[in-house]
Amino acid sequence: MDGEVKKKQPGEKKERRRLEIITGALKLFARKGFYATTIPDIARSIGMSVGNLYNYFSSKELLAQAIIRHISAQLGAKIRVVNESDLSSREKIEKIVTIYFETAQKEPEMIDFFLRIYLSNREVFREGCEGMICVNEFVTEIMIFFDDGVARGELRNQDFFSAFGLFMGYLGGMVFLAGEAILPKPLEAYVDEISTNIYRALKAE
Repeated sequence: MDGEVKKKQPGEKKERRRLEIITGALKLFARKGFYATTIPDIARSIGMSVGNLYNYFSSKELLAQAIIRHISAQLGAKIRVVNESDLSSREKIEKIVTIYFETAQKEPEMIDFFLRIYLSNREVFREGCEGMICVNEFVTEIMIFFDDGVARGELRNQDFFSAFGLFMGYLGGMVFLAGEAILPKPLEAYVDEISTNIYRALKAE
């Protein structure tokens, strides 16, 4: 039994260190941008040598890809809980909007990375992150939400990318306005109105 515990420890320590790199790099990328951030910057921010960091990620591009997968997994897990709940499509929309807005406020670097790095520097994500591969967990849960709503007769059956673009356009637009300090009210004050607008645009006729 003791031997089993000891065998697990090195792997757990390595995974914790890997997550520490991802978290540190995420903050720097979101604040400074992809190209202005260097591997030595990241290593210095977490108290790690450059050589050791390269043992985890052999390039800045691979690190950026790991970050977007991490963000996708985090958001996907939260939306999965919503999908597994016994709520109407209208109620699920409100929950998803709340999750996205809360993430933007509590962990702004995650949304900043998605909007300012992943979407704006597509050349970084060409090899290994083609299409939506690296955001698959998040996109899959949104797809499940749509499919369930259509099956219940609550949402209109339409092209997924049209519906996805509409949904994310609302969320991304509001988070951008909040980040630029343009909104006259806190972001959470818009949850109900944005949720209603999204539902009206997606609901079955």
